[in-house]
Amino acid sequence: MQLPGRVRSLALELEDRSLRGAYGGGELLRGRVRLELRGALRLRALEVCARGRAAAHWLESRSVGLNIVYRDYTACQTFLHRRCQLIPDNGDLTILQAGRHEFPFTFQLPETLATSFEGKHGNVRYWVKAKLHRPWSAVRKVKKEFTVIEPIDINTPALLAPQAGAKEKLARAWYCNRGQVSVTAKIDRRGYTPGEFIPIFAEIDNCTSRAVVPKVAIIQTQTFIARGTKKQKRLVVTSIVGDSIAAGKREVWHGRALKIPPVAPSILQCRILQVEYSLKVCVDIPGTSKLLLELPLVIGTIPLHPFGSRTSSVSSQYSLSLDWLSTIPEQPEAPPEYSSVVSSPEAEQSLAPPCRSELGSVLEGPFFAYIQEFRFRPPPLYSEIDPNPPSDNIRPRCMTC
Repeated sequence: MQLPGRVRSLALELEDRSLRGAYGGGELLRGRVRLELRGALRLRALEVCARGRAAAHWLESRSVGLNIVYRDYTACQTFLHRRCQLIPDNGDLTILQAGRHEFPFTFQLPETLATSFEGKHGNVRYWVKAKLHRPWSAVRKVKKEFTVIEPIDINTPALLAPQAGAKEKLARAWYCNRGQVSVTAKIDRRGYTPGEFIPIFAEIDNCTSRAVVPKVAIIQTQTFIARGTKKQKRLVVTSIVGDSIAAGKREVWHGRALKIPPVAPSILQCRILQVEYSLKVCVDIPGTSKLLLELPLVIGTIPLHPFGSRTSSVSSQYSLSLDWLSTIPEQPEAPPEYSSVVSSPEAEQSLAPPCRSELGSVLEGPFFAYIQEFRFRPPPLYSEIDPNPPSDNIRPRCMTC
């Protein structure tokens, strides 16, 4: 900033943010004030302040007789207000010699801030201003704005939850029923980041006598609040148009992709300004109003972690616990022969539980805990032939005796 007189220039510089481009809550705001003089200059004070606030403002008019009365709606919320005295005003004058002078400064940003935003009836802005006080002269000022982006992590259960909805509408024209149109839509989660694709699963059933056209759009809703009154502005961020659905037909979308363009993240924690998003499914019905279905969205700043989604974590757990299913044969094996299981008295004796002396020092717990499973004999194989037929020498017993 070139100035007349002894002050050649007064500039304000912030540290390079080329990697991130913005600040976040809790970070340090570093910079310097550069003052270049043509000659010696007497100063009273040099101070720098950091400010950040949200503001909302709009006018509403109404007619009162022949006159038009305007009502003003204004609101403000402060997020940042810091001040630093680089050359304190202690009553004495400070003399700076000709040349270039630099005054570094540092501010600690609050933990909670709102993302910078410029809307139709309000904004969220942050800036740093330096003031040069001189005796018998006007105050010299220089101002520099900076951007704040409040992080929103979409890897949370609330933002990873699937969103679904269904609606139906009866098409009428001149009190005549032309049928019904129904739509069902679902998306896999609520939180997304710019640049991602939203897979849309939808089913549109057209039971009317005319063709209908489905559309999907991402809507940004700006809400401004002042004096207990709300003012909203809705914008279409991006949209796609589906194929026309003939009368009596049904169309199914198996994950039709909609890309999110570069947009501002959601602002949900500001008292006077909010930025919200939604996915709107619209069906144009000729001769009647549109069928609308909205699913809520949150545009975040921290993208989805590769292993952070609920679906991937659950599927990985099941993949570990169900590996044993691969070992089950497709055809069950035949049961073993009885003779191969019990073939001798020695085999029968081996089915008895082990003696305590055989276990020795290994036996530390209850004795029956060491009895193996399947110690009982398996039943003999089924046969139609009696292995012990009755003898002919046995006299049959009279049933009347």
